Amino acid sequence: MSDTPIVIIDAEMTIAGLPFRPLVDELQSAFSQGCVAPVRHHHNMEKTGEPDATLLLMPAWSNPDDGDQYLGVKLVTVVPGNSVRGMPGLTSTYMLYNAVDGRQLALMDGNVITSRRTVATSALAARFLAREDARSLLVIGAGRVASLIPDAYLAVRPIEKVAIWDINIDNARVLAKALSDRGICAEIVSDLEQAVGRADVISAATLSTKPIIKGDWIKSGTHIDLIGGFTRKMREADDAALALSRAYVDTREALHEAGDLVQPIETGVISENHIQGTLADLAKGLVQGRGSAGEITYFKAVGSGLADLAAAKMVYKNILAADRQRP
Repeated sequence: MSDTPIVIIDAEMTIAGLPFRPLVDELQSAFSQGCVAPVRHHHNMEKTGEPDATLLLMPAWSNPDDGDQYLGVKLVTVVPGNSVRGMPGLTSTYMLYNAVDGRQLALMDGNVITSRRTVATSALAARFLAREDARSLLVIGAGRVASLIPDAYLAVRPIEKVAIWDINIDNARVLAKALSDRGICAEIVSDLEQAVGRADVISAATLSTKPIIKGDWIKSGTHIDLIGGFTRKMREADDAALALSRAYVDTREALHEAGDLVQPIETGVISENHIQGTLADLAKGLVQGRGSAGEITYFKAVGSGLADLAAAKMVYKNILAADRQRP
């Protein structure tokens, strides 16, 4: 076995290895090709004097006939008690292996992998579902993931104006200024109903447990992108928004994990048949995306090991290519 050392890739290097337009293209290829991605593992970690923590393991590896053979595992710690410590509640690390011989190849920043592949996955869905002339984007939320949404969408649509709404207006101001300083037309909005009614694309990345996007507010031709809700209790859009939309998911697991789908299915508002297909179905051309300019489309993602592996491979290959170009 080779003694080649593990490549340690920090957050800055991971970001540099994941430019959005190439990342969206890489994800399209990955969803079309597929990989082996077992259901994520949840392990409860009992705590004394604070809420229990969780360890998540998200493995994925190449199909046996793929030319490149990689194995990746994302390890995520979720520690709610960190809120009183003034520390982030979630930390993740990604380990990439050679799937042929099991060699460890690289250790990289899992937080960057997660956030960038998340918004790039939404941008990939928008490539199939948003109108080609979509120019106005409403971002709901202003956190780490939400702040990346405009750049991801600019990679696939001619976005000219970004509106930002957040429950904390100071957070919205910070994001709007950061975008404006880079020459992106951005504004803060306080009236969410009006902002939803004007947007060509609505992308939400929040931890809301109550719907904040109402179907009655949405104009024809809008694309709805729900990033934030990742548990059965979380909701970002109401039943009406889903019922009037042509709806898709990143993976079928979303039907059992995301409150935006689980709740309306359980109450009979829709059936699972309301979902037109997955992102893999779209990438392979097995289902139709947007059918007309006036349709309302809807995409719900919960994240996947496939997208993590695709992003990690891209980072690793870009690092190797950069090393080869150095004198």
